[in-house]
Amino acid sequence: MLRLPRRSLGVFAILTVLALAVAGCGETPRTLDTAAVRQSLARLRSDTAVWALARIQDGERSWDFTSGTAELGTETPVPADGHFRIGSITKTFVATVILQLVAEGTLRLDEPVADRVPRYAPVTAGVTLRHLLDNTSGLPDVVRTLPMPGQPEFFQIRWKSWSPSELLDRALGYPVSFAPGSAYEYSTTNYLLLGEVIQQVTGHSYAREITDRIIAPLRLSHTSLPGQNTTIPEPHPHGYVPAEHGLLDYTEMNPALFGAGGEMLSTTADLTTFFAALLSGRLLPDALLARMKTAGVPGSSYGLGLRHRSTSCGLDAFGNDGDALTHQSWSFTAGARQVTLALGPNFTGDPDDAVDAFLDAALCAI
Repeated sequence: MLRLPRRSLGVFAILTVLALAVAGCGETPRTLDTAAVRQSLARLRSDTAVWALARIQDGERSWDFTSGTAELGTETPVPADGHFRIGSITKTFVATVILQLVAEGTLRLDEPVADRVPRYAPVTAGVTLRHLLDNTSGLPDVVRTLPMPGQPEFFQIRWKSWSPSELLDRALGYPVSFAPGSAYEYSTTNYLLLGEVIQQVTGHSYAREITDRIIAPLRLSHTSLPGQNTTIPEPHPHGYVPAEHGLLDYTEMNPALFGAGGEMLSTTADLTTFFAALLSGRLLPDALLARMKTAGVPGSSYGLGLRHRSTSCGLDAFGNDGDALTHQSWSFTAGARQVTLALGPNFTGDPDDAVDAFLDAALCAI
């Protein structure tokens, strides 16, 4: 969520490692060159992160990989089953609950947000639930109003117990960017509002609805919504942010800052299970799953809580990615192959190009 400014990063070394044949990429399970994956993950980690962990699943088979150390200054190995903050992948869980409520007839995609959250009626005029889900609302992003690492104010809010209304009041005091439905602009504010919609129509928090509708039925025993709990369950790798004298251990912080836009904790195994269930139609009717995969406006890769990626082998990949500052994560599925990746960034460069290369090769060729 709290994305630092991007910097260019060459990925020729990782591309050299990942330059494997793509022939035969399809729906059937394939063999996996585990040595190539380990080398690729090690290269990705050494360039951009303190640690990395990944799970690749193909049909009934799965493989776990780690690189780096779980804590700076130690030789503690990264736990393959380690918990991490999943950031904006939380949004896919929230979107799934909203769409289940649509399937039940409790909500309509095209109903006005103001009908459900009247407190913000003036600024949300013309905004529908669909606009919130696919980030075409034009509402200002709360993340852009928050202090970033390097600013003294950032460290002052580490333990602050934000309420959803505080975050929404902060964001919605700024002007909208465009008319609803006319363009795409990523905004965590959209999902803070969706959390409030869930509360309004069910009488329960979005955390309880996610737990009852998704976590419990799928037995995601290592997935949770911490609320204002500042800790991460064991085992876990540590997370860091840049500070005046180097990287500062920021593993513990108040995740209420992220709210419905990114507070959740999980593991690579649980995320793989969740996306397998979602994309196979176990959580939503086919028609709503199809809408979830469809971008809101031309040129956008974001549907109703799902992101699309193209692959070099011609398969469409669907999933989401998350940035919780100390932890970054990606989980995508193409055909029979699923890849879930998490990093503890070291902030020496932008990992996006290297991650894109790793995900593409893992989905298509390795």
